[in-house]
Amino acid sequence: MQPPYLLVLYYSRHGATATLARHIARGVEQAGIAARLRSVPPVSADCEATAPAVPDSGAPYCTHDDLQHCAGLALGSPTRFGNMAAPMKYFIDSTSSLWLSGALINKPAGVFSSTSSLHGGQETTLLTMMLPLLHHGMIITGLPYSESALMTTQTGGTPYGATHVAGSDNQRTPDTDELNLCQAQGKRLGELALKLLRRPA
Repeated sequence: MQPPYLLVLYYSRHGATATLARHIARGVEQAGIAARLRSVPPVSADCEATAPAVPDSGAPYCTHDDLQHCAGLALGSPTRFGNMAAPMKYFIDSTSSLWLSGALINKPAGVFSSTSSLHGGQETTLLTMMLPLLHHGMIITGLPYSESALMTTQTGGTPYGATHVAGSDNQRTPDTDELNLCQAQGKRLGELALKLLRRPA
């Protein structure tokens, strides 16, 4: 039996969401559980186009096994018109077999996102990303206001999950508040996953 891990699953087009994912993974590991970084391939407008099995760079592509056996999930995507990006939605839509088996029931989950503008749909993206996780029976967690960065941030960061404002040219790097909130979210998810793993059967 493999050691428990928390899956940090993301899609990133320009690298901002990938940066958030890495900092969430750091927080997960601060809690004392392994973090497994995985991404999803882009989708194509050509119906028959397929992505290579291994990405050129970044985290490996996620499999259903990665998701099925995780102790918890952090799900991240850039915003597309107030919703998750199509590649992430495409992957989530392919998980019906896990829904049928109840593989994700009672596992903790959180969401994170990146947008180009301050009011570019961060919160609606986070909220809509939660919906399929609720259908899977996962336990949704956010960021409590005991995280002081929620009160000081001038850019990203919400009680629904960590966020980042990348700017219209996608060149703005995450600031201290955004990174602190990522790590806090990862640590909280990791701690909750461990508590649930240790609960009596």
